[in-house]
Amino acid sequence: MAFILVYSFYENIDLAVDVPAFQFGNWQDLLSDSYYHTAIWKTLRLSVIVTVLAAVLGYIPAYVIAMTKYRHKWLLLLLLILPFWVSFIIRTLSWIHIFGNQGALNGLLNLLGLGDLEVQLMYTEFTVIVGFIHVFLPYMILNVYVSLEGIDPNLEPAARTLGATPWQAFREVTLPLSLPGLAAGSLLVFVLTGGSYVTPLILGGPSDFLFGNLVYDAVVTELNWPMGATLSFALLLLLGSVVILYSRFMGMDQLAKAFGR
Repeated sequence: MAFILVYSFYENIDLAVDVPAFQFGNWQDLLSDSYYHTAIWKTLRLSVIVTVLAAVLGYIPAYVIAMTKYRHKWLLLLLLILPFWVSFIIRTLSWIHIFGNQGALNGLLNLLGLGDLEVQLMYTEFTVIVGFIHVFLPYMILNVYVSLEGIDPNLEPAARTLGATPWQAFREVTLPLSLPGLAAGSLLVFVLTGGSYVTPLILGGPSDFLFGNLVYDAVVTELNWPMGATLSFALLLLLGSVVILYSRFMGMDQLAKAFGR
């Protein structure tokens, strides 16, 4: 990372031709060009949207797994981590076969005689969000599950005995005690979304780029490695500040619990 920081001060004079220099041209471009500001804003906005949706969608299965009386709970956990055995890119590409013009969704509409309602979902922000949630939702579920699993199972019945309704017992006892896991899952989803470029590249349109896509374009397409280093380090600072804030207020213990099982 120190080398990348130093490389961000190099000067690109031609395709893949860089000269050592101590100049702030790359950083000046980053700070002054509204194109980069737009990418930062879109990255933060989409990361927040994906994180909130993952938190809402992930809490329910985590609660079901943690509270189930099913003897073989390990099987449910196995199903949870099963997607990690499939390539990230393959899981992302699979949505093309669902949302594409010749995909499963439009095929179903044709089968039902509703071919006139052909849905155009590919290469939109909606598809990018769906792709992110599909890939990162297990991280959220796993962290919330670990947090719920550590709660004394007698607390909710005790609250019910004292006159609380099931909803009140959940709201006043279980939910507050599970917040560390929810926060840890939110951190992972936010950071992973903010640093991703493959999902927008495959499922998004020309306007659905994130900051990671700018890094990819600078390094791979434009062969401007000093600018790519500048953008990479800027993204590190952006996402690293989120991690530091989380560590300051929540600590990193919950993440260690989730991945140390």
